[in-house]
Order: sequence, then C-alpha cells, then structure tokens
Amino acid sequence: MPVSAKLQLSQFALDVAEGLSASPKKLSPRYFYDDLGAALFEAITLLPEYGLTRADERLISSRASQIGREVGAVDSVLELGSGSGKKTKRILEVLAQRYSPIVYRPIDVSSAALAACEQSMSGIAEVKPVCGDWIEGLASAVRFRRGDLPFLVLFLGSSIGNLDREAITGFLRQLRSSLHAGDLFLLGADLVKDVETMLAAYDDPTGVTAAFNLNILGRMNRELGANFDLSSFAHEARWNSNERRVEMHLRSGRDQSVSIGAIEATFLFRAGETIWTESSHKFSEPELNSFAWSGGFLPVHTWVDPQWPFAEALWRAA
Repeated sequence: MPVSAKLQLSQFALDVAEGLSASPKKLSPRYFYDDLGAALFEAITLLPEYGLTRADERLISSRASQIGREVGAVDSVLELGSGSGKKTKRILEVLAQRYSPIVYRPIDVSSAALAACEQSMSGIAEVKPVCGDWIEGLASAVRFRRGDLPFLVLFLGSSIGNLDREAITGFLRQLRSSLHAGDLFLLGADLVKDVETMLAAYDDPTGVTAAFNLNILGRMNRELGANFDLSSFAHEARWNSNERRVEMHLRSGRDQSVSIGAIEATFLFRAGETIWTESSHKFSEPELNSFAWSGGFLPVHTWVDPQWPFAEALWRAA
C-alpha cells in the first residue's frame, strides 16, 4: 500500500493491520470502547463474578473522607477513562462539600459515556468533558489549569492492568510530563488473588464478557468493512502465572480467511488460532510503590479492600 494511502487511514485501521500481521495476532484493548463496548463494560461491572468494580466502589465510598483530607483543595479533578463516572461521584461530593465549586474533567473515548457522565455529575460539579484517549485527553485537559492549586487525576478500575508491565513506567512518565510537581494521582489496581476467582471475573457464565470481547470484531465489521463471522470465534480467558496476568483471547473455531476493506487486506486464521485482545495484570502493594517511584511520583497512601484484594493508591507528582 502506498505511503500516501496509509496516511489517510484511521489509527484504528493502522493498528488492526499491524496487530493482525503480528505473531501471535493481537489487538489493542483501547478499541473495545466504542459506544456498544462501553455499554457492555458497564454491564460487566454489575456481574457477581466481577468483584473489581465493587471493591473499587467500596474503597472510594468508605475512604472518600480520608482521600479528601489527603488531597485538600484542588484546581480540578481529571479522570482518565471515566466511563459514566459513577465511581467518582463520592469523591466529588466530598471535595465539593469542602472546596466548592469543583471542576470535573472526565476523559473518555466514548461520547455516549461522557454524555451520561455529564448528566449524572452536573449537580455536584462543573463538568467539562474531554473526548479522547488517556494521554492525549490529559494533555488537552491540563491546559485549563486556573491557578496554583494542584490537579487531582483519577485512574480508577484497574485500567493500569491493561498495560504491559514493561510499558507501565513509560506510561506513568508520559502522564507525569503533563503534570506539575504536587499534582495528585489516585490509581486503582487489582491485586493478585486465587486463580479461580481471577479467571471467573473475565469469563462469566452469562456471556457478557464474551460479548464484550467479540464486539471488537463487530466494530471492525462496522467501521473498517471487515467480514468477521462472530459465531466462528469464541471468547477465552487464561491465567499467565509468569506474567501475573489474565489474558483474553478470541479463538478461531475453524480455518478461515477474513477480509478488511479499509486496509485492502485478507488475514488467514487456522482452527484454534487466537487473537490476543487484552491483558489484565495483577499487582502487589510493593510493586505499586515501585511503579510510583520509577514514574516520577511519591506514594502518599494505599488503601486495600478486605473482601476483594484491590488497592487505591494515592501518589503525588515529585
């Protein structure tokens, strides 16, 4: 394909071309979250097997006052991958009671999620949505700093676990480069626990997680002119003990070829071959502190949920 043609393709198309040409085939989890994918993920958070979100919510609800005391007055609250923002509500309420008015800048790639977020949070804070991915959205949002007070950046729900371990420090340094010394970062991270519990969170018996995973193929059909037969792929969750992560894959049920019109390419799949769509890394508390230091932050406080080992770690930009 000529270079000029490549430049006209969306980043989605370019990443698909690269990922499906790799060995093993893989796709970035960032492309799960079109409007349908975002809605499916909201459904996943309600599943009894998916304890991460409830642990996240319990910690925020029970520790919001402590978090508010540690954070103090802020310029604005920025949230990476906010979704509907429901986990953030309690933090905003605490800060608004003490330091009203509060400006909240939710950052998400889903316009529908941002619309829902704005509607539900407008009574608590002045909501200024930013449509974009994590780093680009943050770089856009920080341009609106109003004075000397720090930002509070939220990254809840263990999204940090979707990054490869070797990429986490680089991501944190990118994030730190958009911030000032003294800005605060509240990170949610899932901790290592028994394998059966971790796998069940990514392979529920009702099939919602499977639908979420398969939707990335549907999105390629809708947006890139692909002809994936979703019924010929199956959702699969695996525990990788060496890397301490749950992996999600889509397994081809037969030998088949798939054409993607946007990139004018055809990809062959052997029966049993998989597309690796997501990694969800699990952490320990000391490991989180190590990431803080290597990323340019100082650990302030870590709270852990006793029912489902999950951490909320508050860091300060060094």
